[in-house]
Amino acid sequence: MNVLIIGAHGQIGQIVTDKMNAASDFTPVALIRKSEQREMFRDKGVEARVASLEGSVSELAAQMNKIDAVVFTAGSGGSTGPDKTLTIDLDGAVKAMEAAEQAGVRRFVIVSALGTGDRSTWTNEDMKPYYVAKHYADKMLQQSGLDYTILRPGMLKNEDGTGKINVASPMDTKEVPRPDVAEVILAVLRDKSTVGQVITFNRGDVPITEAIGG
Repeated sequence: MNVLIIGAHGQIGQIVTDKMNAASDFTPVALIRKSEQREMFRDKGVEARVASLEGSVSELAAQMNKIDAVVFTAGSGGSTGPDKTLTIDLDGAVKAMEAAEQAGVRRFVIVSALGTGDRSTWTNEDMKPYYVAKHYADKMLQQSGLDYTILRPGMLKNEDGTGKINVASPMDTKEVPRPDVAEVILAVLRDKSTVGQVITFNRGDVPITEAIGG
């Protein structure tokens, strides 16, 4: 499966790329914003394509040639303002969806965030623009007609993965290692039963393939 990873230079994006590159059933293709980032992926033997989420839909669609699935892991980051949150986390995500439709790529996995589906949890005013952007990006994906899976992990931690998560009561822990989020991405792409699902999760005790129904 040829998978275009949007946001491949980000923390989760790099982990997903490495895991797919080591797997026999995936060929990762990195979508990056800057051409100078290409060398890092070339050294790994991974094809990198350059396009900006602030560019046009057609420019993104052109990078989806010979792609079987799209994984959207991009984000504006904590150092930018609400303007970039709007153009990357919301409009960039929607452009990617429209580009996938234009390119005929049906499978689309997006990394969202815990709590985005429940406005009552948006109590942190500084984080509110982020939750709003993720909320409406998720909603647009659900209405797109694509074969989507929405992943809503909690606080992302730079720790070794455990290979286990909690989908039954994710609010019990509210955090999850980034490598486990990457493993969930691979698992849902391997499991067609996850199409149309919103999967909320955090660290837990259930093996990932078992937790998502694989």
